[in-house]
Amino acid sequence: MNKGRKIRAFVASAVFVAALGLGSVVLANANTVPASAAGQGSTAISGYTVGAVAYNLNGTDPTVLDSVEFTLTPVGGGPAATTAKVNVDGSTWIDCTVSAGTWTCSTGGIPVSTATNLNVVAKA
Repeated sequence: MNKGRKIRAFVASAVFVAALGLGSVVLANANTVPASAAGQGSTAISGYTVGAVAYNLNGTDPTVLDSVEFTLTPVGGGPAATTAKVNVDGSTWIDCTVSAGTWTCSTGGIPVSTATNLNVVAKA
């Protein structure tokens, strides 16, 4: 009888271990990991030289600034700017357009007294 009990215990243990193994395989097969990539790179950031700045006053009321014009020259042979914005009153960023190398930024007629600092941001 001991031999029969040992065989049953062995078979029961084998079935239990097999069930655990199948459960692990089923759980492992359910996992999928999408392809991904990672990396690092760097490059120098060059700037622009702002030149030929002109503040265009309103023709009727010279206390009003209608627009600002300037040129942008890439430093160190960098690419030409494709986007530029200015801030002249410390709070409002203004989009600029370029024509024949001259950038023009319409200020919307702000008072000259609030134009205290020309801050230009540009990118290629």
